[in-house]
Amino acid sequence: MRQAFKRYRLSGVSLLHPLAIATLWLAMLAGSDAAVLELHRGVNVHEWLNWSPVEKDGSYKWPPYRSVNEWLSGYRDLGDWPPGDVFESIRRMGFDYVRLTIDPGPLLASSGDRRREAVKVISDAVKRITAQGLKVVLNLHAVVQVPRYSSAFIEGGMASEGAAIYLDLAGDMAETIVAIGTDRVAFEPYNEPAFYPCEGQGNPEWQRIMEATVQRIRTVSKELTIVATGACGGSITGLVDLDPSFDDDGIYYSFHFYEPHEFTHQGLASDDEFLSGLPWPADVGTAETVTRGLKSHMEEAGLDPAKEATKLEAATPRIAQYFADNWGRAQVRSRFDDAQHWAKRHGIPTSRLLMGEFGAGLLSGDYSRGAFEADRSRYIEAVRVEAEDRHIPWAVWEFSNPFGMSVIQRGGSAVPDQGLLSALGLATR
Repeated sequence: MRQAFKRYRLSGVSLLHPLAIATLWLAMLAGSDAAVLELHRGVNVHEWLNWSPVEKDGSYKWPPYRSVNEWLSGYRDLGDWPPGDVFESIRRMGFDYVRLTIDPGPLLASSGDRRREAVKVISDAVKRITAQGLKVVLNLHAVVQVPRYSSAFIEGGMASEGAAIYLDLAGDMAETIVAIGTDRVAFEPYNEPAFYPCEGQGNPEWQRIMEATVQRIRTVSKELTIVATGACGGSITGLVDLDPSFDDDGIYYSFHFYEPHEFTHQGLASDDEFLSGLPWPADVGTAETVTRGLKSHMEEAGLDPAKEATKLEAATPRIAQYFADNWGRAQVRSRFDDAQHWAKRHGIPTSRLLMGEFGAGLLSGDYSRGAFEADRSRYIEAVRVEAEDRHIPWAVWEFSNPFGMSVIQRGGSAVPDQGLLSALGLATR
């Protein structure tokens, strides 16, 4: 209804005109009948269903995906986990929803009874989460372990066979979610689509795919909450390139926030190991202090002098650039302003924006990657507060992994990282 009103207002046609009234009424009947599923503070669960095991020949093991116990024991002993249901513990931490990432590969690789078997595994997983009082954003999250079903599957554009198959899958998954309950589950059909360039140039192929996907889901349900996203890796830059001409009141618009990437992912890329200890905000430290720390950490790790020199040479310009950019709260605020201005320009309330991922790596035990805890906490809190001040719901990355971006501590007993929970404004216990 809001879109129909906007069109008539801009065209100068009075809403009292009989034709305008009739058209507006038809638009109301055709549009979505729902508000978005109410979401506030979420956590990504990625390691459970997003890396479906594969056979030696590269095909998916069947039935696909892993059990909860296989997931929980993937990086630690199952006995490290406290008794009780893991999703009940997520709710008790103060989260109200889970962004459940799912490898679409087994779904794309199957049909008939095998497809139904895969869908049942996913449906049962979602029901297990919602049984603990949590809501779910079900996200199809392509990964690279079976290259044929990676994000490249749709990169041929709207006219490609891959895009057509994916649209059918989106419709099937929408039907599955409707059967579970649109009052508990939202659907996010894509994760971090590429489709560059961006920077204000837009990408017509991604625009067409996103529009067609929304239309396909709406043929299944007018009530189902959809999470749409822009291109350019799902960033704010990609969001503001998107034309939400397909908007209705049942759509969230997602962006992921890992800015500056030099801070959030320091040392996590294979070519910058030992790029760690960058401070937040930048002006609480110096390039010289970071460089001295790196040198000390490399010596402690036993690197030979030649390798140490090579790594320092590679890290030095990155460190210098980080301090030159002088990232801090003002830049974070500016980026959120970009998202908010886009929403206002299109008549979308900021409560229908969704920060679907954000986080920063914690310093590793060997100091080869990540940020010191105090810096990470300041960063997480700054980003979280910027979102909440604008009534934007969020989901932190992620629940449990050994890579530094984890709500659950990496070693020992599988208990929450209290410093991270505090930075997220959640109850610590």
